[in-house]
Amino acid sequence: MKIKEIAERLNLSARAIRFYEQRGLIAPLKQAGNRYRRFDEKDVWRLQTIIALREAGMAIEEIKQAFAEIAGDDYTALQHYLALQRAVLFAKWVEMKQLIETTDDMIQVLRNEKSLPIEQIYQLAEGSKRLRDQRSNWQDLWNFDQLASLHDQNVSANDQEYKDYELALDLTVKWVSPIAGEKGLDMGTGTGNLGGKLMAQGAQMAGVDQSKEMLNVCQSKFPAMDCKLGNFLAIPYFDGQFDFVVSSFAFRHLEVEQQQLAIDEMRRVLKPRGRLCLTDLMLADATDGQPPNRDKPYPKVADLISWLEARGYVTKTFRYNESLHTIYALPIR
Repeated sequence: MKIKEIAERLNLSARAIRFYEQRGLIAPLKQAGNRYRRFDEKDVWRLQTIIALREAGMAIEEIKQAFAEIAGDDYTALQHYLALQRAVLFAKWVEMKQLIETTDDMIQVLRNEKSLPIEQIYQLAEGSKRLRDQRSNWQDLWNFDQLASLHDQNVSANDQEYKDYELALDLTVKWVSPIAGEKGLDMGTGTGNLGGKLMAQGAQMAGVDQSKEMLNVCQSKFPAMDCKLGNFLAIPYFDGQFDFVVSSFAFRHLEVEQQQLAIDEMRRVLKPRGRLCLTDLMLADATDGQPPNRDKPYPKVADLISWLEARGYVTKTFRYNESLHTIYALPIR
């Protein structure tokens, strides 16, 4: 095929095809006499793949790297790029959803006031900006990719941070008490230990983590778990998908200002009667001191209960030791 023919077949401009050739994504044969490009079905496949990946938001260099690994029958890089792009797109979707809700609130204020109440409009805009900033400030400060391969061993060996670990996971499963076939989400799933226990009870589990290496370990241990890149501030699922959401030993990594936003994100993906269970290191009351060498303060049990009850949940808690707690929340309205 000549360049005009392949351009018409793929609804692509000849200029775009030449650009991809210049960037090394395609390498059509050139006739010896006149150097005209000749395209075959392999070029068609590569161009179709490029179009699809560009539509998904992948950069040229990422596509080039993915092609290099596909040539060696290694599709993991492409899978990771697409998973990362999905997480980014979902974060943008969550942000746009928030902006739409803010705009709706502004419209409602104008309808009610029959005027332009600048102060109220300004407060809504400031609140929206604050939420957007909290989402965009999420960072991996703990290098979990490097910790993934040894995570389970570290949990077993660390009787400080992970004291009563198995007991806490078992009680979390007992309190959630999944019915066979229920859909659950494990936030900050890590290597999937809590999600795996819930799957053993018949739940259909999804797991979200910010670390691709943690997810790789999780997927190897629990192939039936639906694993996705993401975080507490932009959960990569649509609204009302799950019967319950759980999290263990992950929530404490959030900033104080991000904790309520995370609760609202978990509520967003829950069904109307969905339940929530958090197991983590927390402060039992305001007089408890923060542990040394912590980059972030532990969540406070009283704050979490107050936020959940304000959102229509009834809660119960259990304290395993000086720091480890489980909070279970069930909606009453």
